[in-house]
Amino acid sequence: MKLPTDLAQRTVPSFLFDRLRGREHAPRFVVRGEVVTWAEHALTVRRIAAFLAARGLGRGDRVAVYAGNSVRAIAAIMGIQAAGATAVLIHASSTADQAQRCVRHAEASIVFVDEERRGRVRANEVVSLFSWADALLTGRAFDQGDAFEQRLASVELGDVAILLYTSGTTGEPKGVPLTHRNLVTNWAQWLEALSPSIPEGAVDALWLPVTHVFGLGEVLIGDMLAFTTHLCEPRTVVSELAHVRPSVFLGVPSAWEKIAATDADTGGRLSLCLSGGAALKREVKEWFLARGVVLLEGYGLSETSPTLTVNRPDAYRFDSVGKPLPCVEVRLGGDGEILARGPTVFGGYFRDPAATRAAFEDGWFHTGDIGRFTDDGYLQIIDRKKDILVTAGGKNVAPSAIEAAFRDDPFIDHVVVYGEGKRYLVAAVWPNHGAIDAYLDADVEDRRAARFALLQQRVARVNAQLPSHETLKRFAIVEQPLTIENGMLTATLKVRRRKIWEQLRGTFEGLYADRDRMSA
Repeated sequence: MKLPTDLAQRTVPSFLFDRLRGREHAPRFVVRGEVVTWAEHALTVRRIAAFLAARGLGRGDRVAVYAGNSVRAIAAIMGIQAAGATAVLIHASSTADQAQRCVRHAEASIVFVDEERRGRVRANEVVSLFSWADALLTGRAFDQGDAFEQRLASVELGDVAILLYTSGTTGEPKGVPLTHRNLVTNWAQWLEALSPSIPEGAVDALWLPVTHVFGLGEVLIGDMLAFTTHLCEPRTVVSELAHVRPSVFLGVPSAWEKIAATDADTGGRLSLCLSGGAALKREVKEWFLARGVVLLEGYGLSETSPTLTVNRPDAYRFDSVGKPLPCVEVRLGGDGEILARGPTVFGGYFRDPAATRAAFEDGWFHTGDIGRFTDDGYLQIIDRKKDILVTAGGKNVAPSAIEAAFRDDPFIDHVVVYGEGKRYLVAAVWPNHGAIDAYLDADVEDRRAARFALLQQRVARVNAQLPSHETLKRFAIVEQPLTIENGMLTATLKVRRRKIWEQLRGTFEGLYADRDRMSA
């Protein structure tokens, strides 16, 4: 696809209106078969911006969006930005307490909240909750003359476009402000790297949360390149692909793994496939490649808008997360920590100078991830710096490297390694019961013992490939699922290793107390 030449010189909401001419009646979004045209969507954004202006809100003000994916949520975000204000993005999976803390910390004046979450946010003298219909009616009354165009034109690249809250895999949520320049520069360079894979008239299947920078970026590139975007439900997105027939699909590993595991019909038009958020199993990439689709991986953080590195269609390594975007510098610290600087890196945490000082040194942002570069310049992720274990023998161990050895195992869904300050390592294992039961002979009498024996074999197989101080001496089978609700996964489905260590501490410690139990 041929890219516009001015991508990096526009603000986030301006793309919608720049690309509107000649597309007024074309579909911008499709939701369960219902079409929302470019003109309809643009009008809603105008009305929301006018509503906020009528309330006296603009540059320097913050307005929150706490909702699941919908055209309304997207219009609210764009309308807030078009009014010159900052959109505070609260993830849909946030609890009432988490959402309320974000609203208070951001000092949001208004919260756009969907019906499902309306009861989780309280209206008070600071926060006002308005119905969607009332907001649009007010906006209609105040959308006069060229006031909207003037407000949109006054928004500057250095203005804060979004404030999102991220806890990552450790710690309390921190506010991450990203400017229009941060976001637009990142996605413009991302598109330059990946544009050979994007056809004209692209169709996109969007299921990632738009209250996260990855999902919102997918909306932004749709505005940049005039996509038709189908909003899909996370629970059913894989089954929807055959009908939607997307040419563009972005996702996290769980979606790609489900497609491969079920041999799902993706519609036959996939051309740009990008995975992020966590490491992807090699067998999944090979499954797609065998079907003529290059599934690319990238790496980044909310603080980097988000992409730092990405594999390209014409330059990729399966064992890497690609090369840095041209606009950013990426290097390794003395301990292997990945450091970054450039126009897509945020300027510091919102109202948290201590966290900002801890995150930056001499202008370099410390990602908290440990990595290495291949001889040909591709970045490989080893682990989170805070998750590096130091054993009783003084050995440094990257648990994710051990866990990654199980990633392609059909009988194991997840492994979490434990052993800080211990003489040896142990692990929690989440088995794939369906695959195990299908493998075992039907006439096996003690299936529980047979399952455990099979898992022992799989662990022993991995141990044989590891140095002695990294081998797993014992493991426990865990049936409790990994979910966002129980705190074991982040909102973007990353494993929160330290939370798991805390929640399953009794299980882990029991592996050291009982030397005869569940030996590997």
